[in-house]
Amino acid sequence: MKRALALYLLLATTPLFAQSYAGRAEVQAFIDEVVKRHGFKSAELRKLFSKVQRVDPALKLILPGEPLTWEDYRAQFVNETRVANGLAFWKENRRSLARAEKEYGVPAQYIVAIIGVETNYGRNMGKYRVIDALSTLAFDYPPRSSYFRRELEQYLLLAREAGIDVFATRGSYAGAIGIPQFMPTSLRRYAVDFNGDGHIDLSRSSADAVGSVANFLKEHGWQAGEPVLFKAKPSPEALARYMDGSFEPRYRIAELTAAGLEIEPAPP
Repeated sequence: MKRALALYLLLATTPLFAQSYAGRAEVQAFIDEVVKRHGFKSAELRKLFSKVQRVDPALKLILPGEPLTWEDYRAQFVNETRVANGLAFWKENRRSLARAEKEYGVPAQYIVAIIGVETNYGRNMGKYRVIDALSTLAFDYPPRSSYFRRELEQYLLLAREAGIDVFATRGSYAGAIGIPQFMPTSLRRYAVDFNGDGHIDLSRSSADAVGSVANFLKEHGWQAGEPVLFKAKPSPEALARYMDGSFEPRYRIAELTAAGLEIEPAPP
């Protein structure tokens, strides 16, 4: 892995990566695919990509960092300032939060916590042009190019649907947008107009952000009233087999309990 990353960083400094995106074969291939699938005009996309600029910080920030313990993460995200900001956000958006819980079944505290982690309640939404960040990672970061090309395609569709200038929206180094930091795919699929003004604006409307987070959770299987965590006591065998450092939800509770994992209280 380290050798692969070193090779990538070496390649990223070559003249190939310095030329205009519009002049690169892989970008033209991407344009051809998008034109075929969605009816964009090839000349317009070539002009667009001639103005795209590479975001070098994104190529550094996207690399895997050192793993942190829960205590380290907690210290970063749970502090007096963020708690105060969260309480203020909760108070200012109490009506939207109450309606989101009623309509989607997601309690306010979870929505508020997620938004706090993502952007500290809109204070850190990112400074990079989304089109630049997505293009950089789509064409200059081979390990995840497929994912970011899909997100770039979705962003172009989003801009066309919403009638926005693709160069106007700013977000994170990875192309995440707005108060809840939705990637373009999630924004098109799960974002909602929660303040009823006729359009979705996750960068300026806290109400839209609240409703969109709640809708995202519901669409991903949130069940109102169910526990969000359980205390688990693994047997040595279960610990060795299942606790491999991954937090991906790969196993059903029945499988874990059959392997000797004791869960308190018993799941419903």
